[in-house]
Amino acid sequence: VDHQKADWVSIHERICQLLIPIRTSLPCPLSEKERKHGMEQLVKRQKYIIDLTYSAAQEFVLEGKHEEAIPAALHALRFSAEVYGSNSVQLVPAYLLLAEASAGAGHLPQASKYLSQAQWIVLRTPDCSVAVQCKLHRSLGLFCAAEGNLEQALYHLANDIYLASSTFGLKSIETSGGYFHMANVFFRQNKTDIANSLYAEV
Repeated sequence: VDHQKADWVSIHERICQLLIPIRTSLPCPLSEKERKHGMEQLVKRQKYIIDLTYSAAQEFVLEGKHEEAIPAALHALRFSAEVYGSNSVQLVPAYLLLAEASAGAGHLPQASKYLSQAQWIVLRTPDCSVAVQCKLHRSLGLFCAAEGNLEQALYHLANDIYLASSTFGLKSIETSGGYFHMANVFFRQNKTDIANSLYAEV
């Protein structure tokens, strides 16, 4: 009951009516043209639900409501898998969001599983975009920092900064997030001079 209530509060109320046409099977018999049109409409609806659930989960995370973010992010992941396949790089953002929400809610073992899944997909995708690789390293860095593994956190954040700066430039907004999180880690290590120089860079 608690799980259903959390799901309803998080996202289900917003997508309930949208699920009806997706869960309804196409009438038979249909011509090839009608079947193709029906499938196109189905994928369009699923993509809309992915965007809606992902955005809702992001909002919850930004508001610090990590438990509420988890059901919405799970819906985003499930529909992404239906549309793109279970090993698609398109699933990585949902996995990373689930990891962030889980870590924020104090479920570190679950967050670790989601991060491992995202990392596995990225490693299996040779042409994976730099933006996705940056997000992965940043998420891994933040997770390591949450665990207290500060050296490993710095390693991943350095990779995030390297990839972002080589693609977007040293002074880009994309790179500044990595500097900020790295400064936080140095601050936790009592290396305030390094931390302050990185904060100034941000």
